[in-house]
Amino acid sequence: MRETLAAERDAILAALTPVVDGIAATFGPVCEVVLHDYRNPEKSVVAVAGSVTGRTVGGAMSEIGMRVLAHGDEAADELNYVTRTRNGTLVKSSTMVLRDSTGAVFGALCVNVDVGAVSQVHGLLGALAGLGAAPAELPTTTFGNDIDSVVDALVDAHQSRQRGSWAELDRGERLELFGGLDARGVFAVRGAVEQVAARLGISRASAYNYLSLARAAHGTASDASAGGQA
Repeated sequence: MRETLAAERDAILAALTPVVDGIAATFGPVCEVVLHDYRNPEKSVVAVAGSVTGRTVGGAMSEIGMRVLAHGDEAADELNYVTRTRNGTLVKSSTMVLRDSTGAVFGALCVNVDVGAVSQVHGLLGALAGLGAAPAELPTTTFGNDIDSVVDALVDAHQSRQRGSWAELDRGERLELFGGLDARGVFAVRGAVEQVAARLGISRASAYNYLSLARAAHGTASDASAGGQA
């Protein structure tokens, strides 16, 4: 059964590979299409066309992919959301999860469109029309070919929101940090617990302990001892 499902998933990815090029060619240089195989999170990109986020074949999933992993088979498509890359590029994206015949999520087809130029024109027209409303602040999404850089960026983002180093955080803030990282799917990545511990300057045992406490506080069923082993 396992071999049959693996072959089925491989066939789905193979069938979608030419679709990646077709979609990107249709929308031109402002479009990037990325095909992910989440069975290998550290090298999930199996096909890519276009260059909006700088992804390459063999690259890692983004934090969006981590979020999909965190939701498991309950993950849903995320369509037409707008985000900003770390270099400031305004991107409209859609992430469509891939399922096998059992309904299990194993990958995703992602479309990223650079809408920065459109946004600038929209702002200019708004100014000419006398519409002075400030644009909404957009979340920043980390896209990277290295899974370590994505995990590090998420840890840094959570720490900056709490405005303090690990030593300056109280117990509740520390639990909030680990709970937030867990909700973003960070600990679905192999070795992430150890990487987060090193980033925060704490022991591996302390990291596992805080993860376990955070999951207990949020009623998460998964065992913290499995964190980072998916």
